[in-house]
Amino acid sequence: MTILYAIIVGAIIGWIAGKIMKGGGFGFVVNMIIGIIGGVVGNLTFDFLGVQIGSGFFADVITGVIGALLFLFVVGLFKK
Repeated sequence: MTILYAIIVGAIIGWIAGKIMKGGGFGFVVNMIIGIIGGVVGNLTFDFLGVQIGSGFFADVITGVIGALLFLFVVGLFKK
């Protein structure tokens, strides 16, 4: 169930981050990958800063979206 949860939440996170950063999604598979990476980046960033948003689905989505935005921002820096 954890893998299915990560895929579903990752796809949602990637889609939201794609809408915020580029104005459109990147496709299901890429959104899922960006979302999962974003979840990891968000968790690591918040742990490092000592910040806790909460627990549950919405906290996971918020943390993941912030992490995905950070990830996409850093990728965008290297693209130029």
